[in-house]
Amino acid sequence: MAQDDGTKAPAGRVTILDVARAAGVSKSSVSRFLDERLPKSQSETAKRVRKVAEELGYVRDVSAASLRRGKTGMIGVIVPRLTDTVMAMLYEALQRAAARRQHFAIVATTDDTPEAARIAAETLLQRGVDGLVLSTARTEDPLIAELAQRGVAHVLAVRTDGKSLSSVGDDEMGGYLATRHLIDLGHRKIGLIGGPSYASSALGRLAGYKRALTEAGLPVDPALMVEASFSITSGADAARTLLARNEGLTGLFAVNDNTAIGALSAIHEAGLSVPEDISLVGYNDIPITAKLPVPLTTVHVPFDQIATEALEILLADEPDTDNIRKAMPTLIPRKSTRAIKQA
Repeated sequence: MAQDDGTKAPAGRVTILDVARAAGVSKSSVSRFLDERLPKSQSETAKRVRKVAEELGYVRDVSAASLRRGKTGMIGVIVPRLTDTVMAMLYEALQRAAARRQHFAIVATTDDTPEAARIAAETLLQRGVDGLVLSTARTEDPLIAELAQRGVAHVLAVRTDGKSLSSVGDDEMGGYLATRHLIDLGHRKIGLIGGPSYASSALGRLAGYKRALTEAGLPVDPALMVEASFSITSGADAARTLLARNEGLTGLFAVNDNTAIGALSAIHEAGLSVPEDISLVGYNDIPITAKLPVPLTTVHVPFDQIATEALEILLADEPDTDNIRKAMPTLIPRKSTRAIKQA
């Protein structure tokens, strides 16, 4: 394309040097004015450089710039599985947060097994990622300690080991809000479908459930609690167990929306109705919960905030002094819960 000064675009790939010659400035000035990571200069020289670059058809060579900086601009994300809507939502939020910082997030899944998590971490590191975001952390996790010992940049998201740099939701508060909601509606016999004991998210929500019961003067009864995985099938099985051994159960808190959906199925299978017979609360606020035949009362988790803060921690120039950042959840009341009359 012809330029204002009558010159023509060079043949082949346009380089920074080509732009510098056409604009009459130094190569370093072109690099600075076209670096999207820096504040956009509005000087006349900067505007001229950007105009010349556009007319010449200059495209920034991200890979070359990354090699010069010793960075690839890629972030590795490790999740248990993408068939879990929660993890898919987290990954999408991380991808958006990474893009805002001119990075790209690539994902690996582990089926929530420690050995697969180790393999995923090594594979991503071999591909040159600048750091790792892990949502697979366990309360006792040797992989996290190994990454720290090796000096690998990493941050935990949604789950934490309680020590490492992490961006999570305030799970105890969320569990408290869910259970308190049922108590405030008059329920006194409230079951819990918990999560796996190795997941900090499940443990936090369990702690919130217990705190709300204790605060209300209600017993913390082991017969009202069943551990499950974060799956629909597991939620249905757990609900059947609770219904079979707890006559008079009127409220149920599932620490994950998938398990709540499974519980909803089991409740109807037993000839009962939600919320007429049992009020049901889930957790995470995945999109389908608002579209169910009985829209699910749930706890909303701000995944975009969790993702944004995870990337801030991971890409910070200086180490973060606040080990665990917690995003505040909110209760979303819908039609799966209702007040009951006391006898």
